Amino acid sequence: MPERVRKAIFPVGGMGTRFLPATKAMPKEMLPVVDKPLIQYAVEEARAAGIEQFIFVTGRGKSAIEDHFDHSYELTALLERRGKSAELASIADLVHAPGQVAYIRQQEPLGLGHAVWCARHLIGDEPFAVLLADDLVKTDKPCLAQMMAAYERVGGNFIATMEVPAEHTNRYGILKPGKNDGRLVEAVALVEKPEPKNAPSRLAIIGRYLLQPEVLSLLEAQSPGAGGEIQLTDAMNGMCGAGRFHGYRFEGTRFDCGDKAGFVEANIAYALDHPATAPGLREWILDLAKTLKADDHGKGGHA
Repeated sequence: MPERVRKAIFPVGGMGTRFLPATKAMPKEMLPVVDKPLIQYAVEEARAAGIEQFIFVTGRGKSAIEDHFDHSYELTALLERRGKSAELASIADLVHAPGQVAYIRQQEPLGLGHAVWCARHLIGDEPFAVLLADDLVKTDKPCLAQMMAAYERVGGNFIATMEVPAEHTNRYGILKPGKNDGRLVEAVALVEKPEPKNAPSRLAIIGRYLLQPEVLSLLEAQSPGAGGEIQLTDAMNGMCGAGRFHGYRFEGTRFDCGDKAGFVEANIAYALDHPATAPGLREWILDLAKTLKADDHGKGGHA
């Protein structure tokens, strides 16, 4: 039986430059999808998968994340005075038990691998999860819980994978596949952001990982890779082979919320499921579709 995964790392030290000016004073992980920030979706996913300890690797200007998962006595008192029971319930589960949450500062932006390595003393010799809040997966069963079920069956290391267009392989870590077993695919090797002509497949790594602690030793000695950063993919590649590493083809729709278009798409998809926004939004989309169709006809397009 594989050792239970109890700890998760959330690398949240990035500057969020693609969302400026919105992220000048607000962490990108606090950008809301409908009414919850991205980082809350990630934490809820980890908790649903059985994670007990939450480790945030932060940077300068990220105090809003710490405040979000802490008590707000003034807000609670105000909501209680005004009888806002629904609003009180929405923030009730944000605060974890004492000792469950830790914050570590990544003092230099040296890459995802470096961010994970910064948490090494809190991880110790246990397997652990890594969740990137930018990757939001909409599914009935949380992505990490799907991976955890597979991990408990075969052990080793896991990454979430999905097929991407061939011309996009230089945006992702790419898996060189071996044997297939349903949703599992053996990772023979991992390559960080290969050009399409050099990519070993179209199976891309997205931001969900279940890793054995030996990756931390590999990160210790890891040289800078793509972009001059310490790449987690390069260290994980050192653990591939002998059936120890698997990609997991998860069920669900992944939204790249580090990209403006992906972020807007996520908001629309989640808003269409939200009781407060779905009716009005559906009506607006239908009206918009009619307008676009009329415009298309007016310009000589085809229906």
